[in-house]
Amino acid sequence: MAKESITRRLAAILAADVVGYSRLMERDEKATYTQLMARWSEVLEPLVEAHQGRVFKRTGDGVLVEFSSAVNAVECAAALQKAMVLANADVPPDQQIVLRVGINMGDIMVADSDLYGDGVNVAARIEALARPGGVAISDGVHEYVQGRTDLNFIDSGHHEVKNIERPVHIWSWLPDEHADAPAKVVAEAPPQLPTRPSIAVLPFDNLSGDPEQGYFADGITEDIITDLSKVSGLFVIARNSSFAYKGKSPDIRQVSRDLGVRYVLEGSVRRAANRIRINAQMIDGTTGGHLWAERYDRGIEDIFEVQDEVTRTIVTALKVKLTAGETERREGRGKVDPEAYDLLVRSRQAILRFDAVSSAEARSMLERAIAIDPGLAAAYASLSIVSLTDYINRWNGGTFDNVSRALELAEKAVATDENEAHGHHALSLALCWGRRYDEAERAAQHMLRLDPNSAGGHTALGSIRDFQSQFEEALPYYTRAHRLDPQFDLSLHFLGRTLLNLGRYDEAEIAFRRRLALAPRSDMTRFYLACLYGRTGRAEEARRYWHEVFEVNPSFSIDHFKRAMPYKDPAVLGRLIGGLRDAGISL
Repeated sequence: MAKESITRRLAAILAADVVGYSRLMERDEKATYTQLMARWSEVLEPLVEAHQGRVFKRTGDGVLVEFSSAVNAVECAAALQKAMVLANADVPPDQQIVLRVGINMGDIMVADSDLYGDGVNVAARIEALARPGGVAISDGVHEYVQGRTDLNFIDSGHHEVKNIERPVHIWSWLPDEHADAPAKVVAEAPPQLPTRPSIAVLPFDNLSGDPEQGYFADGITEDIITDLSKVSGLFVIARNSSFAYKGKSPDIRQVSRDLGVRYVLEGSVRRAANRIRINAQMIDGTTGGHLWAERYDRGIEDIFEVQDEVTRTIVTALKVKLTAGETERREGRGKVDPEAYDLLVRSRQAILRFDAVSSAEARSMLERAIAIDPGLAAAYASLSIVSLTDYINRWNGGTFDNVSRALELAEKAVATDENEAHGHHALSLALCWGRRYDEAERAAQHMLRLDPNSAGGHTALGSIRDFQSQFEEALPYYTRAHRLDPQFDLSLHFLGRTLLNLGRYDEAEIAFRRRLALAPRSDMTRFYLACLYGRTGRAEEARRYWHEVFEVNPSFSIDHFKRAMPYKDPAVLGRLIGGLRDAGISL
């Protein structure tokens, strides 16, 4: 290379490759190769020539194209994806050639006919972030082409990419024909603002002078989120996603963009003995402007009254009208025993750690809370979920008797307080795992009437359909749950599970991998990935993930999995386990 003439120039680089190419080749190598070569010669090359580009490298299932104009590159990419839709019109979905396209503009090195440098490397990284059938472009390209094309790109945020020091800001586009395409199920583009007033509540700072009181500030935040969530006129981001910002000092405008909400509530909690002081302020995330700020000084026994005041202030500020039922349900919430409330809040933190020891701790705290205040419906509901979780995960000696116990506790929660949404949620879960699907559905629907913004409620409805093999019907509920709680890792797991059962392997893999990024110690997601890889002929990867299942959870058991998972049709379990056998895994 030392003898070659190396020069530099600015260029727009288009990178494209085939989604799921390995799977297509394993299915029918000859037909896939023939079809791909036809796409290159009949679709890609004429469009590149028409837009004054040059293909400078082929990479098996991919191509790299150079353009002197960013506008030409973007218009060529859009024309290419539209042409691919037409070319695939008469091809069965599982045999279609679908592309991802990424475009970057930067300084490149030219060595004879080949191109090198970050301008090329970043284009390849951006291509990997594009949606199937879509186009992703760098911020620099977007800035240049904005107003010069008729294409509507969506801000898809900043992404860390391999071997690139700074996060890459990308923008995404899909052809109109893909507007409702299944590939959008696991797309990572930032959500659009809802038509309703929308809000996220960031974790309140603990100003008590004792780091151990952090759990209490978290509990106050969670309760305010729950309270706001019950207002049907609001769109409220759930706890998991709000708490992704804990311990950080985020740009409120970036939070607004990331979560797809207009308003952000932040604040602090100071606790001294049985007194609390809460400071709260609401910010318009689209402008960064402060809308209001309030301070609340109360005894802990009046915490429900404080939550009511915060919610009323927000509802008034956003001009949201409560329904008659919502107004009625907000009346008459009495005082709470400080110790019982403290135990309830502590138990939530333990449950979220999601392991056997924390589950046992949560059970002990909830039982003590109920002994202090037998009228604390939320404690019965949480204890129900702890009992069910112990059974599902084989923790603390859990057996099917735990399902019956979970049902009793959930019924007790509902009987104690009919308006406690958490009780109806626990009831729907216990009934579902007890294979009483119709009753489970009624409980989940009731829960959503009380708490229309509940990601858990939508997940429950999705699971009820999922376990009855109504996979297509489950997807909208899972996607809705993910919109309400983008950092809720379990919604990605459930989404992947359903996509796998639909045979939409590429999308399922994306969902499962995104779930592992959020919950790296998940044995169940590794199990489903092993099944997926076995079913798609990727035996080595299947065996690796199967091995990792037992590294994470040495007590994992296929027999328990088959007994516990409430699939109505045993053939679903058969197909999953068949994937493991296809990979040569001995069971």
